[in-house]
Amino acid sequence: MTYPPNNDPYQNQQPPPYGQQPPEYGQQQPPQYGQQPPQYGQPPQYGQQPPQYGQQPPPQQYGQPQYGQQPPPPQYGQQQPYGTPQAPYGAYGAPTVKYASWIQRVGGYLIDDLVLVPFYLLAIFLGRGDNGINLFYFIFSLLGIAVWFYNRAYLGGKTGQTWGRQALGIRLVGEQTGQPIGVGMAFLRDLCHILDTLACYVGWLFPLWDAKRQTFADKIMTTIVVH
Repeated sequence: MTYPPNNDPYQNQQPPPYGQQPPEYGQQQPPQYGQQPPQYGQPPQYGQQPPQYGQQPPPQQYGQPQYGQQPPPPQYGQQQPYGTPQAPYGAYGAPTVKYASWIQRVGGYLIDDLVLVPFYLLAIFLGRGDNGINLFYFIFSLLGIAVWFYNRAYLGGKTGQTWGRQALGIRLVGEQTGQPIGVGMAFLRDLCHILDTLACYVGWLFPLWDAKRQTFADKIMTTIVVH
């Protein structure tokens, strides 16, 4: 006579040791000896296998951000990787721009003009004789033009500071780059000052109310004067 198989799930279950209470229904069993329990609320990451017993997790490479973590911003003076776009000079994230005042700009321009006064006076007094203009007039006039070009175009384009700007502690730079604009651009900028004069001198007064303290020549050449 055969009996039907016994489907009782608790038939082959070993009784608990002496003195130990059996687990209640629905209660999780404690971990085995040497096995770490999982932390609350920390599920295993997708595609990551849990480490075996006694196996250390792989160390994280130094300086490598984790997945989904933003890299830290570069420190002051640290060069950015090649190809990284830089913020325009004066934009958000770029160095703070402190524009030169109108008084400082006028003072620097007057100092640059005062340097040329001796050459103009020598050309006028020594260059005029009984027979009209002589050779001294052309010599001192050319010397005055050479000094003006060296001061305004060469020094102003290479370093951003003429003798007058250096005395006032200001500098001419490009609006987008924050660097000196070069000799040719500085020379063209001085020529563009003609437009400041033709507009009834309004271009020279425009830095009084302009947000970037620019003249018409500065707006045409995209330049600014800063501390």
